[in-house]
Amino acid sequence: MNKEYKFFSHKKCEYFPCHETEDIDNFNCLFCYCPLYALGSKCGGKYKYNEKGVKDCTDCILPHKRENYEYIIKKFGEISEIARQNK
Repeated sequence: MNKEYKFFSHKKCEYFPCHETEDIDNFNCLFCYCPLYALGSKCGGKYKYNEKGVKDCTDCILPHKRENYEYIIKKFGEISEIARQNK
């Protein structure tokens, strides 16, 4: 059964799609700002660091794939730990 809360596609957004994709019908906007960014090298996505040391996720579509909802949700424990350490 398809869970509607796991997928949202905002095709009227002026930035849609914000990353190149061949599968526009399954481009998920639910995690528009990736919650995995703070995990750095442990995010699991395709990223690089630019010359200023800033993480660049331009080539990453991990949070925008319909099937990756569960992967992201499972990472919230790690994200919470980072937040706890920075209180």
